[in-house]
Amino acid sequence: MATGTLPSPGTEGGSAGTPGARARGRAPRTTVMAVPALLWYAAFMIGPIGAIFVISVLRWPGMLARVGFAGWDNYRAVLSDELFWSAVRNSAVQLAVAVPVMIVFAFMLGYHVSTKPRGYRLLRVIIFTPALISASAKAMIFYGLFAPRGMINYVLGAVGLDSLTHTWLADASTAFGCIVAIDIWAGIGYTATLYAARLSALPESVYEAAELDGAGHWRRMWGIAFPMVKDYVGVTVMLQFLWTLFTSAQNVLLLTQGGPGNASTNLSFLVYQKAFLQSDLGYSQAAGVLLFVFGLTGMLAIRRVFRQSY
Repeated sequence: MATGTLPSPGTEGGSAGTPGARARGRAPRTTVMAVPALLWYAAFMIGPIGAIFVISVLRWPGMLARVGFAGWDNYRAVLSDELFWSAVRNSAVQLAVAVPVMIVFAFMLGYHVSTKPRGYRLLRVIIFTPALISASAKAMIFYGLFAPRGMINYVLGAVGLDSLTHTWLADASTAFGCIVAIDIWAGIGYTATLYAARLSALPESVYEAAELDGAGHWRRMWGIAFPMVKDYVGVTVMLQFLWTLFTSAQNVLLLTQGGPGNASTNLSFLVYQKAFLQSDLGYSQAAGVLLFVFGLTGMLAIRRVFRQSY
């Protein structure tokens, strides 16, 4: 007659002594520990984003003015405003020029630093310096370059190219190009530092094998290093896309105030201008909602292009 034994505590999958049971016991405790962070995120991230959508349907002509319900009127005003579409075009040009140029040159510079050339530690510090300079200090630096009697015109005059001197920030054909140039300058060094850190983690044996096969620096950089960190490149493209789209208002404000005319007004500056200079909070936040939609669409497009799960 066959006899059986009762399982002792701790031997079955659901018993208290198994790893699965211990993990289930820790789960509620971990959830409780995450509550403060979740509350902080909800209050200071989700809350302000929700407020943008609420304010966008209000008629609010100033901080101290009476608030009324506007419905879709703010969105109709934004979409029928030529200034908004001019700002959309400027932002599109800014992203199409600044982000690709920034990423390509940053990757090349980061790869060079990752090869540890002579003085690479000092080079790391130098290329990261623009990220340490405040927005107002950057504006003063570039004002000194682009001013009518600034460094660029002085150098052009000194080498006999007086015909090329220009009022760079006061001309509608060049003002926004100066803003884009500042974005590129400010972003290349920071992004290159990130790339250098990521590329330094790649095994040297990969480069050594490629060198034995006769691959030069150019082929090793784009044919080997780039595919191996393509997922990380996607992350930096997304970050620079969002940074350029949402935070470039500071350079416009400090250097051109959206002018001459509206030549350098982009979407992020338009949101600021309508809210703080013209006290039209409903219009501003309706434009902000559309800016948020553009940013979200761009993020999804970048994610699809690089096809990574970051």
